[in-house]
Parts: sequence; structure tokens; C-alpha cells
Amino acid sequence: MREALVSLKPELEQISADIDALFDTLLPPQPDTRATLYDAMRYAAIGGGKRLRPLLVVAACSLFHVDRTRALRVGLAVECVHVYSLIHDDLPCMDDDDLRRGKPTLHRAYDESTAVLAGDSLHALAFEIVADEQTHEDPFVRVELVAELARAAGPAGMAGGQMMDLMASKSALDLSAVTRLQQLKTGALIGFCLEAGAIMGRVPPEGRSKLRGYARDVGLAFQITDDLLDAEGEEIKTGKRVNKDRDAGKETFVSLLGPARARRQAELLVDQATEYLHSFGAEADLLRAIARFAIERDH
Repeated sequence: MREALVSLKPELEQISADIDALFDTLLPPQPDTRATLYDAMRYAAIGGGKRLRPLLVVAACSLFHVDRTRALRVGLAVECVHVYSLIHDDLPCMDDDDLRRGKPTLHRAYDESTAVLAGDSLHALAFEIVADEQTHEDPFVRVELVAELARAAGPAGMAGGQMMDLMASKSALDLSAVTRLQQLKTGALIGFCLEAGAIMGRVPPEGRSKLRGYARDVGLAFQITDDLLDAEGEEIKTGKRVNKDRDAGKETFVSLLGPARARRQAELLVDQATEYLHSFGAEADLLRAIARFAIERDH
């Protein structure tokens, strides 16, 4: 197995700077009564988060020598969907959270109506970005990006997983059910990140199985680590409330497996994920480093 030779810290710092700059350009302060909406979108989108999903897009695109500027646009679209989902997840009608990325959640900093509109607007902006010819000159590539992102974000993906999560406190879930829930809620959007790289590189669907396997395993490892951080982490490091799942009575990988087994399972998933990249050389080192980061992070 090839060990990743990439230091992830500078890559994370660069992708954060790139995504913040793009958000700053796309969401300029407004001189009319939409000003509060734009301010709220900027509050939620700029200056926070790991930007792991945009980095995954850039890393996947680099496998196929896709121009970084174009890859960043797709990464920005994914981050729009991710931030919108966090805004809505934090609402009183969902998880009712007060803290996100180390600062008050959007509905606390502004109000609930503004938070709903900010989330809606970021969701719409994602599709505006991928549908623009600046993202790719080939309309068939853009259409496939739109279709796959919609699938990953909708009832067959992230939104469906969130519905399953809302119902989780009302019934006992076994390991298979929790895995399915998280494959939709967290894994579907991560899966799109890898799929997008192949789409941008014009790789046919039948040639994407290894990337899909990597995405599936990294997504589950990432979620197991999230569960461990919720159970064992510190609020000051995670930037959000901890012990949420326990307080809500929800089954997680940690509650079902115990911390030691859950941590070992995450490690096995990362090993499997990197094995999917064995046919690639140094161009996949960033993906290998991201897989390790999924289980080594503290927030």
C-alpha cells in the first residue's frame, strides 16, 4: 500500500482561502433590502468549516488533470449544498442547535426566517454554479453534474438521510440501519465529490467504481469519527454541542459498537478506501491524505 506523501495542512488552508474568496465574490454586500439575506449567507459560508468536500472535489479532479479553477467551482457548489444543510439542520424544527463552527448558529445570530431563506438561496446557488459554462464548456458534462448533485442532495441522498435521522429517536436502529442512514445523510454528498471529478474528467460511469468505493468507505469513516467526537470530544474543539445523539436517544456507531470497536472499524474503512486507489500513483496522494485525516481529526 502506498503511503500518502502530501501534508494536508497547507492543502486545507489553501482550499479554505480559495472557497472564502469565491464566496466573497459571489455574495457581495447589497444596497437594497436583500442586504440582510446576503449578510446571513456570508455569515454562514465564509470563514468556517474544514472545506473537506471542496478539497475532495479538487483531489478527484486532479486524478484526471482537470483545471483547478474549474474544479474549485464544483467544490464551491458542493460547499453551498453542505452549508445550506447545516443551516437547516440547526433550525428549531430540526436539531435545534445554538452553536456551529464555534459561533452562534444562523437562526440565533439573525432569525429563523432569514436562516431558512439563506439556506434556500445557497441551495439554489449551487446549481447556478454547476450549470454555468465557466464550470465546463460541455453542456452534457454540466447536465450530469446537475443531475448527480440533485440526486445526492435530495430524498435519495442527504435529505432522505436527514429524514431517517429525525425518525431515529422514535425507534431503535440496528447497525445496518444506522449505516444506511449515514450513507445517505453524510455519504451521498461525499460520493458526489468523487463522482464529480470523474464527470469533469469525462470518465464513463462504468469506470468510476473504485472512486465510488473510496467515497463510500471514507464517508462512513468520517461519520464514525463524528460520532466519536460527539461522544468524547470537547465543545471548544469541535465548535458545536457534544453529546447530542446521546441526549436525543439516537443510536450511533459508537453506541452500537462501543468506542474501541468503532475506532477500529473507522481505521479498517480508511485502509479499504486507500486500497481502491492502488492503481493510481502520486496523483492520488491527496485523496490518501484526506482518508487519513477523516479519522485523525479532532473537530
